[in-house]
This record gives sequence, C-alpha cells and structure tokens, in this order.
Amino acid sequence: MKIAVGSKNPVKIEAARAAFQKVWPDKKFKIHGLAVESGVSKQPMSDKEAILGARNRAKLAVRALKADFGVGLEGGTQKINKDYFECGWIVILDKNNNESIGSTIKMLIPLKMVAMMKKGMELGEINDAVFKRKNSKQIEGHFGLMTKNALTRTKAYQDGVIAALVKFIHPDLF
Repeated sequence: MKIAVGSKNPVKIEAARAAFQKVWPDKKFKIHGLAVESGVSKQPMSDKEAILGARNRAKLAVRALKADFGVGLEGGTQKINKDYFECGWIVILDKNNNESIGSTIKMLIPLKMVAMMKKGMELGEINDAVFKRKNSKQIEGHFGLMTKNALTRTKAYQDGVIAALVKFIHPDLF
C-alpha cells in the first residue's frame, strides 16, 4: 500500500508510518514524504486554517504519487477564551477522494510565546529561540519541549493520524 505524506518533515513521516502500521500490522506500506504547499500561512492561527492546510497537503500528496492514501499534517494554534493552544490537524484522503480528519491533543502555549507569534514568528522558530535548539520542529517539537519529552511530537501526531483513520478502519459506520 502506498502512503503519500504531504511533508518532508521526518517527524510527520514517522508518525504516519507508525500509525498505519499500528492500525494494520499485517499490511506492507511504502511511505513517501514529499514537499507540498499547504496554501495557508506559515503559522495557522485557527483550527479552520490548520485543517485547510492539512487538507491541501493530503490532496496534493495523494495526487502527486497516485497513492492509496494521502496524509496531510498541519500544526496550528487556537485561541480558547484567553489562552492559546497548539494542535496538529490531520486530513487523510484515499485514492477515491474519501476524507477523514483527526487531531492531536491541544497543549497550552505560554503567553510569552504567543506574543512572539503575534509579531510574526512561527512556533517552531519560537521554540528554537526559547529552548536554545535548532530545527526542533523536526525533532521533539512544542509537545516534546514543553513536557521534557514525556509526550513527543511524533507520538502526538501518530495518535492524531490513528484518529484520522477511523473512517477507513470502520467505513461501514460512516
């Protein structure tokens, strides 16, 4: 089975691979990551924008590789009351254009970091600056840095991909 992930980020590719393997352990998968545009801002500031970015990535990936599934993963922030949260959204499209959506958990973003985002910085850049890291979004990401890797970005996205697979796991229920 060919899976096209709309990203070259190794965290997102590994999350998709691990999720598909966990759901269908007896199947063989070929996972391909490819650079595609999300069509949204570098730092989506709403769930709606992040879902659109994930959908765009999934569409472009599945079409480009004529894959069985296209997986789009897009991180974004959402304001709830006075707080901001980080959340990854996942859209999966099959070769027949059937779509399913899932997400990671939502994690609080410190106000200091929110202020930096409002000045135009992407959360990954902010994490690198605050935690003195380089390219952390391709390693532990916000989730890992904030939890001392008790929850890694890969694991959070893996769970989100599994959540997004439910329509394909149980199509008869949808």
